[in-house]
Amino acid sequence: MNPIPVTLEGTHVRLEPLARAHADDLFAAAQFDEIWEYFLQPRPATREQMRAWVDSALAQVAAGAQVWFAILHRADACAIGVTAYLNIARGDHTLEIGGTWLTPAAWRTPINTECKYLLLRHAFENLGCRRVQLKTDERNTRSRRAIERLGAVPEGILRKYQARFDGYQRNTAMYSIIDTEWQTVRARLEKFLAEQR
Repeated sequence: MNPIPVTLEGTHVRLEPLARAHADDLFAAAQFDEIWEYFLQPRPATREQMRAWVDSALAQVAAGAQVWFAILHRADACAIGVTAYLNIARGDHTLEIGGTWLTPAAWRTPINTECKYLLLRHAFENLGCRRVQLKTDERNTRSRRAIERLGAVPEGILRKYQARFDGYQRNTAMYSIIDTEWQTVRARLEKFLAEQR
């Protein structure tokens, strides 16, 4: 298992390797405080801060530690958010889907469902993952509902697991999907996407 930057094509979105060229679109997409309510880092307040964040993410990609994707809306080819493979454990055949944010106009649309579908399908069917985990702030009920809707299994709360930029020590809700569950999850997501067309 060796995740590397690739492009994943869907009906509503294209996930393509994050690049500096996405920074201006991402800065525009990120200018909504509700996106950042539960994030560990603050909203990038300037274009320079967004470019610095992209550069930092690309350094993680270059080191083989993470794989970041820009989420492009197929209708206009604009970057409307990001997502990533994180906590990559090649020997264990596991990784995490995380770091995901989307501009609010994309919330409650097929976009996030299709992003997760593309990432999970690639992880299980191309990379040979045995486990994919997802996590979120325990207080983030919208995110928790979205993860549970995928068919991910709740594994518990990791208490005081991560510190936010403002010093708050958050409890983290952990979920996973394992390889033996993937076909059931795949059918579930394909049904959701078919209903949303």
